[in-house]
Amino acid sequence: MSDTKNYYAHPSAFIDEGCNIGDGTRIWHFSHIMPNCRIGENCNIGQNVVISPDVVLGNNVKIQNNVSIYTGVTCDDDVFLGPSMVFTNVTNPRSAVNRKNQYAKTHVGKGASIGANATIVCGHNIGAFAFIGAGAVVTKHVPDYALLVGNPARQIGWMSEYGHRLEFDAKGEAVCPESGQQYKLADNKVTRI
Repeated sequence: MSDTKNYYAHPSAFIDEGCNIGDGTRIWHFSHIMPNCRIGENCNIGQNVVISPDVVLGNNVKIQNNVSIYTGVTCDDDVFLGPSMVFTNVTNPRSAVNRKNQYAKTHVGKGASIGANATIVCGHNIGAFAFIGAGAVVTKHVPDYALLVGNPARQIGWMSEYGHRLEFDAKGEAVCPESGQQYKLADNKVTRI
């Protein structure tokens, strides 16, 4: 556990030994932070969240209620995990077969949002500022800024860093209606100009 406690944990939360929790983080009712997790500053961990051993979360990560983050998952800064979304960590689980040495890794890039009840099948990374719609089942890598929906998830467009769908013109350029940030689409990749 951190040497000094500059975070808030509800009395019903369990925090195991060896965790490093950043300043300003809030951990709510009935959540369990398992051994050796690293949680950044100013994170918000909702009710009934399980964070398995060795998970790494960046700063300002928002985790809504009923989310399980399994060993092998890392999240960069500013990630949003919607209510009841799920990560997996074994591709072929069996109750009678121990596969703890086969956990597949999943990385969620800076600023990405994963909607309510979405499932991220292990071993598939989510790009920076990607947006995964509610209930989507992700079975492949997701590019930066991509918008995916459905089961299995399919890409239907691109999103700005502020979470608005981008409409590209004939020159492959788009502007976020909220921030005014400009984006370029080339070779099926989006970059901010």
